[in-house]
This record gives sequence, structure tokens and C-alpha cells, in this order.
Amino acid sequence: MSILNFNVGVLGHVDSGKTSLAKALSTVASTNAFDKNPQSQERGITLDLGFSSFTIDMPEHLTNSNYSQLQITLVDCPGHASLIRTIIGGAQIIDLMLLVIDITKGIQTQTAECLIIGEITCDKMLVVLNKIDLIEEDQR
Repeated sequence: MSILNFNVGVLGHVDSGKTSLAKALSTVASTNAFDKNPQSQERGITLDLGFSSFTIDMPEHLTNSNYSQLQITLVDCPGHASLIRTIIGGAQIIDLMLLVIDITKGIQTQTAECLIIGEITCDKMLVVLNKIDLIEEDQR
């Protein structure tokens, strides 16, 4: 069984829910995933890149390849402006960018910065509207 890896960067403004999303999707976590760093826990923010993954059967349009499964590796990037170098470093290794937006706050400063980083480093981007459960149902 051979596995093809696909790196997905999880970027967005601080507290947009990037790490929670990565945790919800993942089945395997590195020792640094999900803010396990004591400083991250103390400060309540992601300070360095976190890596986690999940594996799926190879999508039908890729079944002619030599791979039987597709491993999606999530690269959870910090969202704080002071960690922009770490964010740029993470963006250099991704095949697709998930731009996570806290729907209750909309586009924020680092959201816009991540859009620019994504345009420069990655030609594929998906926007994730997060925390929609916090909005009244009639306003969704």
C-alpha cells in the first residue's frame, strides 16, 4: 500500500479556530500538534507550526496513480502578527491553503495578511467560515 501525501496549510487570524479545526479533522498528531508547547498553552495561542494528518482512500480521479491512499497533512500555522515568519515558513510547504475565518468577526488584519501569503505561495485556496454555530439561525 503506497500513500501520496498532500500538505494543507491552515491559516487565518488568531483565535479564528484553526487549531480546533485541525484537531477535529485529524486522526494522527505530531508531538507538536494542537498547541502542546507549554508556552502555547500558557499564552493561549499557537506559537509554532503544528502537524497532524488523516488518510482517505484515493479519490476516483487519481486511482490510475500508483497510490492507494491519500494522506492529508495539516500544517497548523500561528495566527498572531508577531509570528509572521513562522506563518511564511509554513506556507512554503503547502499544496493547498485553508483560510479560516471567524464568521462572528469577519475579515481581520491577519486574515488579509494570510490571503496575501496564500496568493504568493500557493495557487489553491479554500475559505472556511468557522464558528457559524455562534450566529443566530435566522442570520445564517
